[in-house]
Amino acid sequence: MRRLAAAFAAAALLALALLASAAGGECRFVIAGDRTGEAQPGVWQRVWKEIAAARPDFVVSVGDLIQGTDDATAEVQWRDALATLEPYRGIPIFFTPGNHDVWSQKSAALYRSRTGRPLHYGFDYGPAHFTVLDNSRSDILPASEMEFLQADLAAHQAAAARFIVMHRPSWILDAAMGNASAPLQQMARRWGVRWIVAGHVHQLIHAEVEGVTYFAAPSAGGHLRLSGKYEDGWFFGWTEVEVKSGNAVFSIHELAGRKTPLASWGLSGLR
Repeated sequence: MRRLAAAFAAAALLALALLASAAGGECRFVIAGDRTGEAQPGVWQRVWKEIAAARPDFVVSVGDLIQGTDDATAEVQWRDALATLEPYRGIPIFFTPGNHDVWSQKSAALYRSRTGRPLHYGFDYGPAHFTVLDNSRSDILPASEMEFLQADLAAHQAAAARFIVMHRPSWILDAAMGNASAPLQQMARRWGVRWIVAGHVHQLIHAEVEGVTYFAAPSAGGHLRLSGKYEDGWFFGWTEVEVKSGNAVFSIHELAGRKTPLASWGLSGLR
């Protein structure tokens, strides 16, 4: 377990160095949704086979790699989760802390050591800057995360494309109501952020508020809730994002199935 975690930590440091030095005006990455809660057997593995076949520059995980909630079994859970990613060590992975990953001080320390990532951080790839936030233990974005976000965005004003990533869609009610005065929306507008990404709900959700795209990724293995119907956004899959000339194009891939543009989706499913 410790050998595997050390390998991921070393890979994380190398990936940061490589991404920081990446040149050019474009990149292509994948957003991977939740592996848990209540992971469905074999789905995560199938999703990653498709991701690897797409050969992205890197992957952004929106969190919930383990089932969690139990400090006594968390180490074993991380061992098993990281083992599923071992075949794909050549693809840099940027983790986001989910509520199943972090629920206590001990689990937070374990998350940092096993993923090789802090609870919040920023990174660059070519023209894009990403700010990863920690709302693993709160349905709202804590004030400390908003402070970190502002400082990180202020320090990366030159980025042509900016993304904010978090696990819980703390923005969901404001985005649904088109609330342009919400603090996160105002922060995004002030610093030129056009894409805000989350997971947690296991359902594809898409909203646009004054030029800012809000996106919750479909499940990559966590159980499907409510209707379980594709047209309602309940399906297993992954998301490909192409960044070019300061713009980002999202393509939604249903597992072994349909491919659709993000514009085809809204708050309540397919338009």
